[in-house]
Amino acid sequence: MSATTACPKTRAFQLRVNPLTGDSEWIVVEEGGDREELEEKTSENLLATTSYLDMLNDSYRNWAFRAAIEKTIKKPCHVLDIGAGTGLLSMMAASTMAKFEEASEANVSACESYLPMGKLMRRVLWENQMEKKVKVFHKRSDELLVGVDLQSPAEVLVSEILDSELLGEGLIPTLQQAYDMLLTKNPQTVPYRATTYGQLVESPLLWKLHDLFSNEINLSDGIHLTPAGLERVIGIKKQQYAMHCTAMSREIRLLSEPFKIFEFDFWKKPESHGEIEMSIKASGDGNVIAVISWWVLQLDEEGSIFYSTAPRWTNCPDNGMVENCIPGNENWCDHWKQCVWFISGAGLPVSKDKLVLFKAAYDEIKISYHLKCDDQTCCNNFNFGNCLLELSPERVAVYGDKDWRSGFINAMRNTLNVRSAPLCIVADDSVFLTILISSLSKNANTISSFPGIQEKGAQYLRAIADSNGFSMDRVKVIGKRASYLFTDNLIQQKVDFLVGEPFYYGNEGALPWQNLRFWKERTLLDSILSEDAVIMPCKGILKVCAMSLPDLWRSRCSLKKVEGFDHSVVNKTLGACGDLPPMLEGPCLPYYIWQCGEVEELSEILPLVEFNFLEPIHACSGKIKIEFSKLGICHGFALWIDWVLDNKKSLVVSTGPISRYWKQGVKLLSKPLAVNAADSFAGIEAFFDHSSGEISISSFSPS
Repeated sequence: MSATTACPKTRAFQLRVNPLTGDSEWIVVEEGGDREELEEKTSENLLATTSYLDMLNDSYRNWAFRAAIEKTIKKPCHVLDIGAGTGLLSMMAASTMAKFEEASEANVSACESYLPMGKLMRRVLWENQMEKKVKVFHKRSDELLVGVDLQSPAEVLVSEILDSELLGEGLIPTLQQAYDMLLTKNPQTVPYRATTYGQLVESPLLWKLHDLFSNEINLSDGIHLTPAGLERVIGIKKQQYAMHCTAMSREIRLLSEPFKIFEFDFWKKPESHGEIEMSIKASGDGNVIAVISWWVLQLDEEGSIFYSTAPRWTNCPDNGMVENCIPGNENWCDHWKQCVWFISGAGLPVSKDKLVLFKAAYDEIKISYHLKCDDQTCCNNFNFGNCLLELSPERVAVYGDKDWRSGFINAMRNTLNVRSAPLCIVADDSVFLTILISSLSKNANTISSFPGIQEKGAQYLRAIADSNGFSMDRVKVIGKRASYLFTDNLIQQKVDFLVGEPFYYGNEGALPWQNLRFWKERTLLDSILSEDAVIMPCKGILKVCAMSLPDLWRSRCSLKKVEGFDHSVVNKTLGACGDLPPMLEGPCLPYYIWQCGEVEELSEILPLVEFNFLEPIHACSGKIKIEFSKLGICHGFALWIDWVLDNKKSLVVSTGPISRYWKQGVKLLSKPLAVNAADSFAGIEAFFDHSSGEISISSFSPS
C-alpha cells in the first residue's frame, strides 16, 4: 500500500488575495477526493511563488546536507525531519541507513505542515520508491506525539527551517519543543551549529531606503511627509531586511571588519533569549548606515562541512572599498540572502580606529542591534517602533525620490487649479497624493480610501496637516476600498478627480500589474465621475525587454535528479522553466531585476499592452516581435508597467529595472535562446483578463 492511501484525508485552508479587489479569499486544499485536479492546479499557483525550487537548485546546499547526513548517521535509527519539503533530507537519511545490515530497524518520520507541499512530497517519495521508507505527517511538529504519531523519540534530527535572518521561520521554538517532546537525550543533529556575522557599512542607497526625513531636507517642493519635529512619523518596521547585498556592492563602503555575533548550537536545546555586547573597531571615517549580517552553517560535528550566506566581498582584499571587488556570479541563489539592519536617522558617525559599542539581542524569532559611539547613541529598539506609519524600505525611498515627486506635483498642479472646489478621491493608499491635493488646493475636498493603511493613515494625516498647511476638515479617510463610497452614502456631488499612484499597502512584493486594481476601482466609481473628470494616472503601459538572466535561470530551471533522487515530478508544480512538456511554460514571477545576479538587457524597451483608465475596465492584449540589439543568451523577458499621468504623455512614472524600488515581472523562456546575429527576433504576447485581474504571458518564435 502506498503512503498516500495509508494516511487519512487531510484538509487545509490557504489564504489568497484577489488581485482586483485586494480582498482575502480562503482556498480549500484537500488530500484526495474528487477535487484532486482542481487542488493540483491550486497547489501549482501557491507553490510556484515559493523558494522551494530555488533551494533544490542550490547544488552546494544539497551536497552539503547529504555529506553531513552520511557522516552523522552511523547505524539504523529513528530520524525526524522537520519542515521536510519535498522529502529530500528524509530520502538522504533513508538511503544512508539502507546501507547497514540492520536496515529494517531504520525509521524516518517526515513532518511537513504545509499541505500542498506535503502532497507534493508524497509524489516525490513514490517516484523514488521511498513511500514505505519515509512516513509523512501533515502536521506541525508541535502537534506530533510520541506513542501516537511517532513510535519512539528520534535519535537524529535533520531539519532546514532557516531563513535569511536564521531565526524567522521559528527555528528556536521548534527546536525547543523537539528537545522536550520528540527527541532522545543527547540526539545528533544536522545541521550542528550556526554562527551569525555582521559588518558596519556606509551606503547612499541604504540611506535612501530608510531615512525619509533627511532626504526631504534636500527637496524644495513644499510637501513635508516628515516635518521638522516629526522626523519619525513615517518609517520602516524594526526588523532585518533580506537583500542581495552583493548586488549593491559598488555603493557600499565597509566601516569595519566582519565580526562574529551569535553562535547557535543545534545539538542542544536553545535558549529563548540571548544578548551580547562587544566593541567594534571602525576601519575608516564615515557614517554607519546599516549593519549587514549573514550566517555560516556548520553541518557536521567535526566541522568539515560548511555553508555560508556571506556577501562575496568577504573574500576581497582588505582595503575597505567594496567597489574594487568585482563580484562573480557563481552560486547565486534567491532563497537565502544577506540581511540589512538599518541604523535610525542619518546614521552613526564613526572615526577610523575608534571603538563602536555594539549590542545584539535575539528572541525566539528575530535578532536586533543597538550601536553607540562615544556619547552618541543610535538605538533602533525605540526609534523605529514609534512611527505612525510603517512602510517598506522601497516605499520610503520612492517618497523621497525627487523625480518621482516632481512628476506627480507637475501633473496635479497643471489640472487641479482649474476647478473652484473640486471633489477628489484618492483610490489607493497614497498619503503623498492626499497631502499634495490638500496643499495645492485649499478648496478641494478629498476622500482617501486607504484600504490598507486605514486608521493609521488618518492618524498620520492629522499629525502632519498643520505642517503642510491644510485642514483635516476637508479630508475624509474611509479606510476601505473606494467602491464602498456607494454603500456608505458619502458622495453628495460628482467626482472631479480620481487619483492613485497606484500603491496598495502590502502589495509591494506582487507582480506589477496587480496595481491594476486601480482600474477596477475607477470602473466601479464610473457613475459618480463628472463628465470631465480627471483620472490620474490616465493610462498604464505594459513594457517589456528581452534579458540575459543566467543566475536566475539556473535557480528556476527544471529539476531532474537532486543528489541522486528524482525530482522531475515537482517541476510543473514549483513553476520551473526549461525541459518542460510541449505547450507548457513557467509562470511569470516578481523579482527585483537588479538583485538577480548577472543581468543584461538584450533589446530595446517596447510597449506590449496599453490599459486606458479613461474607459471602464475591459480585456486587452498585445503581441509583438522583439528585435535583439545585443548578442548573448536570452533567458526571458522583464515586464513592468509605466504609469502615464497626463493625456500628453509628458509625465510618466516608470517601474522598470532602471528604478530599484519596484519589482518587475520575469517570464523565463522554455529554453534559452542564443542570439548570434543582430537581426535575431523573439516574440511575446500578453492577455489581460479583466474578470480575474491576471495577465497571461507567453512567448513564441516569430516566423
